[in-house]
Amino acid sequence: MSGSGALSTVTSCGDRKGALRRFVLRYGRSGLRTFPWRATRDPWAILVSEVMLQQTSPARVLEPYSAFMKRFPTVRACAAASSGDVLRAWAGLGYNRRARNLHAAATVLVDRHGGRVPAELGALRALPGVGPYTARAVLAFAYETDHAVVDVNVARVIARAVAGDGLSRAQTQAVADGLVPPGRGWLWNQTLMEIGAVVCGARVPACDRCPLAPSCAWSAAGRPAPDPAPPPVRQSPFEGSDRQGRGRLVAALRSGPVPPPRLAAACGWPDDSRRARRVADSLVADGLARRGPGGVMTLP
Repeated sequence: MSGSGALSTVTSCGDRKGALRRFVLRYGRSGLRTFPWRATRDPWAILVSEVMLQQTSPARVLEPYSAFMKRFPTVRACAAASSGDVLRAWAGLGYNRRARNLHAAATVLVDRHGGRVPAELGALRALPGVGPYTARAVLAFAYETDHAVVDVNVARVIARAVAGDGLSRAQTQAVADGLVPPGRGWLWNQTLMEIGAVVCGARVPACDRCPLAPSCAWSAAGRPAPDPAPPPVRQSPFEGSDRQGRGRLVAALRSGPVPPPRLAAACGWPDDSRRARRVADSLVADGLARRGPGGVMTLP
């Protein structure tokens, strides 16, 4: 079935859509994993959690999230802090640009929205570091709107269980938009994510215990190859990379200034000062570090 054919079938077959909705909501009501961001509807707390969860597993996010929310419980608390303070609170999460963007977003929220997180898709998309997924997640999980939230887990469920075929990103979003039960956006999206994360796994889907098995298009077809799920995004190796050196240097800066003689060691390359200077330059260019008198590096 082509992507457009899958979209047409799903949107036109009311019985199948109704069955899928029942299976998903029943699974969700039976109990989802407990996370602090699932126990709140505070838009700021939801925004923080969604930024932290980008490319990071919930297990790694739990402790930093709780500490961050104690330090910056409101938009105004984050905006009033320095970007260096926000970077310090980001310890343990990596991808430090996210911290810079979150601080910038908080500043915009204070300057343009009176310190509140807006409930409009366009206004959310205009915030630094907030893309289409994060904007919809804030709307669905904080404001309980009926926006479809499509992450990698949901996209996998849509491709296998709903379409039974590969879909483009736009097709996946369109199918997802047509499936959200009116008035049930929060539970629907949380449950689809849960199913994708703990049942419809990327490598070994647990079809024998999947709540969607009775209506799964891919299973009904005999799970033919290739797997219709989107292939995982492969990153270049982290070990020995500039990304690793950047992370090490930011971690060192959290403890205090780093003078030029210590720069290479802080990056983890004591014998490669040229590479260390290049990495330091990239952090300064990204607004994640600052050079002071004598070339001493500090957080901004």
